[in-house]
Amino acid sequence: MSLITRRQSLALLGAVSLSGLAAPAIAQSRKINVGALRFTSHAASFTALYRGYFEDVGLDVNLVFFDAAQPMAIAIASGDVDFGVTAVSGGLISLAQKGAVKVFGGAAKEEPGTSGQKILVSNAAYESGVRTPADLNGKRFGISQAGSSFHYMGSKIAATEGIDMQYTPLQSVGNIIGSLRSGQIDAWAIVPHIASQLTASGAAHEIAKVSDYLPDYQLTTLFTSPRLISEERALVEAFLAAFNLGVDDFNAALVDNTLGDDGRDSMVEIIHQHVYSDQPIKQATGPIIAGSMRLASGSCLGAASLRDQLDWFRSENLIDQDVTYETVIDDSFVPQC
Repeated sequence: MSLITRRQSLALLGAVSLSGLAAPAIAQSRKINVGALRFTSHAASFTALYRGYFEDVGLDVNLVFFDAAQPMAIAIASGDVDFGVTAVSGGLISLAQKGAVKVFGGAAKEEPGTSGQKILVSNAAYESGVRTPADLNGKRFGISQAGSSFHYMGSKIAATEGIDMQYTPLQSVGNIIGSLRSGQIDAWAIVPHIASQLTASGAAHEIAKVSDYLPDYQLTTLFTSPRLISEERALVEAFLAAFNLGVDDFNAALVDNTLGDDGRDSMVEIIHQHVYSDQPIKQATGPIIAGSMRLASGSCLGAASLRDQLDWFRSENLIDQDVTYETVIDDSFVPQC
């Protein structure tokens, strides 16, 4: 399969993409770095790049990939990356408190009835009788770092079930996968494209969905530096306009399935350049499609979910008690949802 051309994609997508062609552009071309993870849920950035939406608004985008959320937040603070897409973490909140980063939009979110994150257990745990999250009392739950989205999800699951789990920090997604495969940890919660491949290969078992516990969870957000927000608002708006076209394309092609086989295959080709790119596209297509979480339309902010996350960080003493919603989030760019 060859990568579909931009003209072909516009013909396929019709009003989905054409609605944004008049998006505000900055005065002259600007090179920017955009942080991402190699997840299907980051496909809006990939799509906006390869379909020329960033170029249309005057942005020359370089994708910079990370293995976890916290290093991306640090890269925003240092100026090495201009925009990021990742989960709220303790590290991000700490940097926001210092005036180094700011959330300004929403990205992937849990939505009952659509594909979302899965709760997995190792083969060893499954064989020992772990069949539901209630069976995870005293078990080892994999996280990247304390205060990561994995830590938040595990804690909320445990609180709902009235159990205690041991949280094992492993620094990166790759390390967590290896530990789950080997049985060094018992459980994990992860985006569906990774979950589906692990279960399909017989390396783990799915026992529940994250949306059963966090039905409106704002998993990932858009963030940048406060300096760009205050000094280059037009740049932030241009990024957001192009990114949102990628959101619309992704949701239409892989979540709502309104573009037919050609639209689906075109989107898979784009995602495959950065997700499971070491595998033949025929092999990668199933996990990519299975991993298609809803992206927030218009990058709207799940304010209630974000407030709950901040409450949890405070309750765990992972952030200062005086950190507020406004400390972390600038909601002047997008609506709440």
